[in-house]
This record gives sequence, C-alpha cells and structure tokens, in this order.
Amino acid sequence: MIPVRFRFAFLIILLSSIVSRSLAQTSITPSSPWGTWLIATVQLPAGEKKWGGFAEVQGRANGVFSQFFYNELKGGVSYDLDKNFTLTVAGGRYATYDYQALSDGPLNTEKRLWEQLIINQYLTRLKFEHRYRVEQRWFTFRDGTTPYRSRIRYRLNMFVPINNHTITAKTAFLSAYDEIFLNPVGPTFERNRLYAGVGYQFDQQWILQLGWVNQTNYNAANFDQGIFTPQLATGKNNLVVGLTYRLKRRNSSEKLPTQPD
Repeated sequence: MIPVRFRFAFLIILLSSIVSRSLAQTSITPSSPWGTWLIATVQLPAGEKKWGGFAEVQGRANGVFSQFFYNELKGGVSYDLDKNFTLTVAGGRYATYDYQALSDGPLNTEKRLWEQLIINQYLTRLKFEHRYRVEQRWFTFRDGTTPYRSRIRYRLNMFVPINNHTITAKTAFLSAYDEIFLNPVGPTFERNRLYAGVGYQFDQQWILQLGWVNQTNYNAANFDQGIFTPQLATGKNNLVVGLTYRLKRRNSSEKLPTQPD
C-alpha cells in the first residue's frame, strides 16, 4: 500500500504538470473577448441501492451575457460501485447557432452518447476527482451532411473546502480542473479545457459556482507538398455560472460538487 503522503505528493505534481502544460499551450492563442457559460443541473445522488442520475441544461454566449449561440440538454443514470467509484451512462442534444441569425435555425446539431467512470480520492481537505469518458457523436449539419465522430476525455478535478473539512451545508470551496480531449482518428489532441472557480454549498440541495474556463481547440500539424504547417490553436476565456439542485436522499455522505459538463 502506497503511503498517503506519497500519493498526495504524486497528485500535486501531476496537477501542477497538467496546469503548466495547459498554460504553455494556450499562451500561443490570440487574445479573444470573454464569453459566458450558464449551467443548471438537477442531481439525484445515489441512494441505498446505489442508483442515481442527473439532468442538465446549458447555454453559451459569445459575449458576457450576450450573443447566445449554443445550448445543451442532457441527462443520464449513474451507479456507485462504492463510495469512490461511479459509473455513468448519459446522452444529450447539442445545438450551435449563428448568434446574428438565430431565427435561421442551428448551424449543426449533435446527438451524443457517453460512458464514464469517476474515481474519487479524499486526502484530508483536498478532494480529487478523476473522470474518464468515451463519447459517441452523431452530427447533422445545415448542408445535410451527417458525420460520425468519437472522442476520449480525461479530467482531473481538485476541490478544497475553505471553512469545513468536508463539502457539506454552509461550505465555501475552491475548485480547479484540467481536461484533455482526444480524437482516436486525428488530430489526436483535439482540445484542452482549464477551469478555476469558487463555490458555495448553501444546504444539502443548493450549490452555486462561479469560475473562469479557457477552452482551446487544436488542429494537427501537417506536411503537404513540401510545406510544413505547424499546429494551430484557438482559445477563448469564459465566465462560468453554475447552479446545482440536489434531490434529497437518505444517503448523507459527502458528495463532491462536480459539474457533469
């Protein structure tokens, strides 16, 4: 059994490495205006029979609370293998619009199915969440094309309660994560998402989170007809406002305020 202090040191080094690498990657992106992500989630925590679920609606804007162009509607069911291991199967509908011509309908819609494993680690006040996800994605574009894509995602999320040792009622907390998106077909490294924020759990039901997220998309470097084109990245900073409502269950153990996105 690996001592706790060594596991703690390893996770801190891993998180620092991911964050520093992400900052290095996004530093080449041009400055861009701020956008907005609004997230509303209803969660059913796992009860005595270990089954749970969630539903979520999300809207995104090209500006700060203006120029809305994107929405998501999704939900799923989960099963707790034990306190620290959770399996989830979920799906959703995603639509992207031209914010200058919303009445023209979506530029594309996506139907998505995914399978997910979450592993939690509790190290005194530090709470770590490892999330592994495999996605199947069906698109419908305005021109009638219907491509299919798959994707693999990994997210390392850290929570730190400020005024309590656990994240329960009347607890303020900090949260940070880095998530990578991998495309099995290519380009392999498709996207990086870096988040930092603060939150407050008012009671057993309501949680509010405010944060910043930088989402950077990448295209592959290529060598065509003797011309080398380096990898390009485009990133955008966004204000994130997330509100979560948890349905009451008898199981009152600590639940991390994770965002299903």
